[in-house]
Amino acid sequence: MSATTPNPKDFATHAISLTLNGQQRQLDVLPWTTLLDLLRDQLDLVGTKKGCDHGQCGACTVLRDGTRINACLTLAIMCDGAELTTIEGLADGDQLHPMQQAFIKNDAFQCGYCTPGQICSAVGLANEGRASTRAEIQELMSGNLCRCGAYSNILAAVEEALPQFHNAAPKPEVNA
Repeated sequence: MSATTPNPKDFATHAISLTLNGQQRQLDVLPWTTLLDLLRDQLDLVGTKKGCDHGQCGACTVLRDGTRINACLTLAIMCDGAELTTIEGLADGDQLHPMQQAFIKNDAFQCGYCTPGQICSAVGLANEGRASTRAEIQELMSGNLCRCGAYSNILAAVEEALPQFHNAAPKPEVNA
């Protein structure tokens, strides 16, 4: 009796329906396919980066129903019925998203590898409405690593863009 390696083509795929960057999509995915692999390998949306593939760096951050998630830790089948937004879906035609504009204005990137995840995380943070001070922004963005060390510029960009989401300036820091 010889052992054979299973062929993935022998396994049943699962049909999912989702909205991706404003477009309704019907997809057949294998049950173990991560959202990150679906985006990059099957849909050619390579703006979402594969950094650690373990949920530790945030380079793969995308938005599911406006909330930030790590695409490397999310199975694609878990997104059935969801609205997904990747870095490619933030701009409105030629008009950059306000968070993208703030990142450019504040030079909030160096090599750029983490930038898509940083921006998607920052948009999700703004959607959550929980950050109102620089310290809160720093804490709530701590799941996104920047190996180049552009953190101060990233914080400045997020801090600058937040009022456009909340119609109010971030609260000043209070030193107790």
